[in-house]
Amino acid sequence: MANIDNIRNFAIIAHIDHGKSTIADRIIHSCGGLTEREMKAQVLDSMDIERERGITIKAQTVKLNYKAKDGKNYILNIIDTPGHVDFSYEVSRSLYACEGSILIVDSTQGVEAQTLANVYQALDINHEIVPVLNKVDLPASDLEKTKTQIEEVIGIDTEGAVPCSGKTGEGINDILEKIINDLPGPIGDSSGDLKCLLVDSWYDTYLGVVILVRVIDGKILKNMKIKMMSTNQEYIVEKVGVFTPKATDINQLNAGEIGFITTGIKVLSETKVGDTICDAAKPLKEALPGFKPSKPVVFCGLFPVDSSEYQKLKDGLAKLQLNDASFSFEPESSSALGLGFRCGFLGLLHLEIVTERLEREFDVNLLTTTPGVVYKVYMNNKSVIDLHNPSSLPDPTLIKTIEEPWIKATIITPDQYLGSIIKMCQDKRGVQTNLSYSGNRAVVNYELPLNEVVFDFNDRLKSMTSGYASFDYEIIEHREGDLVKLGILVNAEPVDALAMMIHKDFAQRTGREVCEKLKDLIPRHNFMIPVQAAIGGKIIARETIKGFKKDVLTKIHGGGATDRKRKLLEKQKKGKARSKQFGRVEIPQEAFIGVLKISKEK
Repeated sequence: MANIDNIRNFAIIAHIDHGKSTIADRIIHSCGGLTEREMKAQVLDSMDIERERGITIKAQTVKLNYKAKDGKNYILNIIDTPGHVDFSYEVSRSLYACEGSILIVDSTQGVEAQTLANVYQALDINHEIVPVLNKVDLPASDLEKTKTQIEEVIGIDTEGAVPCSGKTGEGINDILEKIINDLPGPIGDSSGDLKCLLVDSWYDTYLGVVILVRVIDGKILKNMKIKMMSTNQEYIVEKVGVFTPKATDINQLNAGEIGFITTGIKVLSETKVGDTICDAAKPLKEALPGFKPSKPVVFCGLFPVDSSEYQKLKDGLAKLQLNDASFSFEPESSSALGLGFRCGFLGLLHLEIVTERLEREFDVNLLTTTPGVVYKVYMNNKSVIDLHNPSSLPDPTLIKTIEEPWIKATIITPDQYLGSIIKMCQDKRGVQTNLSYSGNRAVVNYELPLNEVVFDFNDRLKSMTSGYASFDYEIIEHREGDLVKLGILVNAEPVDALAMMIHKDFAQRTGREVCEKLKDLIPRHNFMIPVQAAIGGKIIARETIKGFKKDVLTKIHGGGATDRKRKLLEKQKKGKARSKQFGRVEIPQEAFIGVLKISKEK
């Protein structure tokens, strides 16, 4: 049994692509966690999609043994966290399980937005922080400039910052010694009653639900009866283990340690992340504070292109939800697209990854409707509705006000791009709250409506700054907005899948663009088709798709037969009116996809 003073629990935090997973590889290698043959790049990124995109999506843990220069044996528990803003809740819960953090900053890029966000999360829970300057092997590396930035922007002393290279392995032993000497060991009592934090859970085909735990006090043993405090359910522990990074079974986990247990639970919903686990025979009086559950902020409809794949899509969503509790879905139907699901995501990258996994792992062809956010609709009768889907907005005469979510955005950019960024934020109804400089880089804070950011903000920011600007956000509150529902009518029939909530000032321009796009994408029929954009009963834009015209006069030869010509034309006119009344306008999938792309092209 390891002495609790010789345990170090720490998270690796950084901006995207600053080298977290690569440094974790080097640490695992130098501590002998895997042999030379078993090592591969980003060993902790287990999903195909993580390896292809080069990003971390799920936080991963590893237990390593390390013999320090003082001759003592230490146990290191590492948590490698994601860097992308959509997965920041993965970071927050990983930090709760640790006492310290290694902050990795790319010495060629300097401090970025996500670096700031993750450091502040760690400082909020009183973490000790070891700054590490990565990529010193690159010619563009500038250690002094990066240190100055860390001190000016974050306010951390960089005197003991460790220069290293995840690629060559230079400085890795210095990081390990720094962890031993600077980071505090966990506080806990192995002889006390069991108190344990549920850090994460995921579904395994063979074991059922696997639960990642951090033991605070007491110990967790095989065959012990435990109790989840949020649900008051009791379970028998079937398996106790740690990741080295291979899953390894052990008999018990003691105070201060991180490991996993299985209890035969089959449904992920029974394990609430942040829950407190205690001994069923000696229940605790009060639970640990835990952390806020993640709330989906972006909603969109997912529909199978081929309606026969509906069941396949449903099974795929259910399986994905087993490993991703932050993703939610419920059935919905659309007159234009048939049966599908309304799904909730943490952000656009999360949406992109879920749809890509559905198409790849479950072989479903998907159609995604416009992503939207959750609005709060205050009715005249004092009730409040959470609106996920614009097509279900109540009658405007019954509504008192509509509130939309706002975010606090932090943008870090080289100062030559600042003007165009400020213009874009103002176009998106942003309010500037702060602007400061560190060298030639500006740190600008804006409050923005989430609806304006969710679709193409990040893409436009990257393209206008050649990829140099970085962006991070957190949701602050709901605020009242002058919002309207923009409805699209084809042949006087509303198309619910194309309805969107939009600010009044932008409604006319967007309505015109959608109508123009649909005019090009909907094929011509035998009759004329009006395509209209409307707010309530008021039409604000219109385009007309002309009908095919059959020449019914070819069989009449010679002049003078005007009566016969007129009769034939009248007959044709009546036929067109009838087919317009009863004919269905087929809207092809390309039309929906084309409309969804409008915002991206603007």
